[in-house]
Amino acid sequence: MNLSGFHFDLPEELIGQQAIEPRDSCKLLVVNRKDQGISHHIFRDLTELLDDKCVLVLNDTKVFPARLFGKKESGGKVEVLLLKQTSLDTYECIVRGKIQVGQNLIFDSNLIGSVLTKNKEGEISLKFNFSGPDLIVKIDELGKTPLPPYIHSGSKEEVLRKKYQTIYAKERGSAAAPTAGLHFTPELLHRLRERGVQTVKLTLHVGLGTFKPVSEEQVANKTLHSESFTLLPDVADQLNIAKKSGKKIIAVGTTSCRVLETLSDESGNLSGGAGETKIFIQPGYRYKFVDGLITNFHLPHTSLLMLVSALVSFPNSPVRFSSFHDSLVGKAYEEAIRRKYKFFSFGDAMLIK
Repeated sequence: MNLSGFHFDLPEELIGQQAIEPRDSCKLLVVNRKDQGISHHIFRDLTELLDDKCVLVLNDTKVFPARLFGKKESGGKVEVLLLKQTSLDTYECIVRGKIQVGQNLIFDSNLIGSVLTKNKEGEISLKFNFSGPDLIVKIDELGKTPLPPYIHSGSKEEVLRKKYQTIYAKERGSAAAPTAGLHFTPELLHRLRERGVQTVKLTLHVGLGTFKPVSEEQVANKTLHSESFTLLPDVADQLNIAKKSGKKIIAVGTTSCRVLETLSDESGNLSGGAGETKIFIQPGYRYKFVDGLITNFHLPHTSLLMLVSALVSFPNSPVRFSSFHDSLVGKAYEEAIRRKYKFFSFGDAMLIK
């Protein structure tokens, strides 16, 4: 598979820079895999598009203020993005600025991190001088919301912490928001449940691998950076019962989708569990459990673009995949650009059914 085939040109003004308000007023592009149709709606129209034969699977991960600014003992500035907590006092991180193993990074007069390891991709292991709940308090005090680099928001930190968070976020640990879920409001979820739409939750903590452009080696090996997940056994049981009764399983976000496909077997039976996933869904992959997807519009050359391309291609759709440009999703993206949809994390949404 050629990575260059997953390219599209996007006018810069279509990159969403502010959270859409109200959340459920964003545009919603609907892609129908069966008839290859494309239609345009508003996100709150989900109450008309979904019914009691649908199950929404939400990711309840909670974004924490994972971006820390500090300096080296020599005085040089550094920026650290905390990706994953590996012990009570240690995080896996990526760092902007030249650093060496053994260096101390100073974030304020109290919070100091020591660089334990560094790999060739620039990821480091950082051990702090605080531990457990005390470290969490310091990170919350000093950290900034980890907005993607293409968002240049002038909003205050306390505002961003609310806007860049789903209304049902619960399990702290994500370095980025599962952005498909940002469009839901309490009122919309209530109306969907009144309509008979079932909702369940799982957890996947979003890491660096979700948004990085992928390499040819990763495409060949079909593996990504690992991300931590939890799906409770009773939730898996609920989903298996729903699936076997003929209900459509709709993943809210590529994160929920990855967990469901990781934990389902070839016969479409889902198991509960917790662990790490490196699953890399590409065109040609046969979806085992997911029947539909709510998602935002993704960056070129990313694994997320490949995941949605796979869902609308054979064997999950009548049409085989040849290139992103010629695919149903590629045509949907062209239509979204023509109609000036907003793209990426603070952008509009797509429903694939």
